[in-house]
Amino acid sequence: MSRTGVVVVTYNSAEVIDACLDSCASLPVVVVDNASQDSTIEQVRRRPEVQLVANPVNLGFAAAVNQGVTAVGTDLVLVLNPDVCLKTPVDKLAEACSQPGIGLGTGTLIDASGSPQRGFSVRRFPSAASLSFEVLGLNRLFPWNRVNRRYRCLDFDFSTTAEIEQPPGAFLMFRREAWERLGGFDTQFHPLWFEDVDFCKRAHALGMKIVFVPSAVATHRGGHTVARLNWATRELYWYASLLKYASKHFRLYPLRVLSAAVMLGSVLRAVAGTTQMRSFKPISVYAKVIRLAIPCMISGRVQEPSGVPGYSKAVG
Repeated sequence: MSRTGVVVVTYNSAEVIDACLDSCASLPVVVVDNASQDSTIEQVRRRPEVQLVANPVNLGFAAAVNQGVTAVGTDLVLVLNPDVCLKTPVDKLAEACSQPGIGLGTGTLIDASGSPQRGFSVRRFPSAASLSFEVLGLNRLFPWNRVNRRYRCLDFDFSTTAEIEQPPGAFLMFRREAWERLGGFDTQFHPLWFEDVDFCKRAHALGMKIVFVPSAVATHRGGHTVARLNWATRELYWYASLLKYASKHFRLYPLRVLSAAVMLGSVLRAVAGTTQMRSFKPISVYAKVIRLAIPCMISGRVQEPSGVPGYSKAVG
């Protein structure tokens, strides 16, 4: 039996899941479906060699990964997004993750042209400064600014094995032992965003090394699940998870700085969005974001999403 198993979390992934599963044919695979409404489940069921966990409701990415890790039962687990296809064997990555002191690893994610997805495949852990630049739109306006360049590792050498900080959950291998020590992925990051960053951050805090192995290569389409969320829902989910991550890992002063940046950025985005969309909806959306940031500013705790009108609606 292979020491490496694959976990794929799907949500309306019919368009991409077959190619992903074809690329993993040599490995045991568990697909955890978060209540897809398209033909994803039917397509997976046509593959008797693939184990399917079909959730009746969307439990979120973190909870689904935990289900998959439990079901796959291997010593090493490779989490793949459904829009990722392996282009090479992952033996070298598995070998690296099996070394003493190493708990997690990733390989090279490439786009359709074959170029590494720079800025996504490898990042450093976010700081209050880098996230403030993000929410204020400075990283978009000036992508090569020093803060963003450091955060997104824009100068990273993709040809060399290296110890890194934050690989993406789209292509992430880890030892089961590490997952157990960490208590799995934190399900408070619901339904998505920052759960993989939090998982790596907690692993790093326990002294586990995270390694990049260039010879393990996979294509990544990108934005597959996110594209299925409407704009307003996407904004609320992202900001809520960002603030949860910050309240969990930042001290109070940096958290307050970031919270202030979120509120200022929300005002700017509301004004710009209202002009561009010719609608008052951006004001409503970013007012909810500000309501999420205020408790972080005051007490260091993020308000639960259910406390924000319109936020707790199920995805889809």
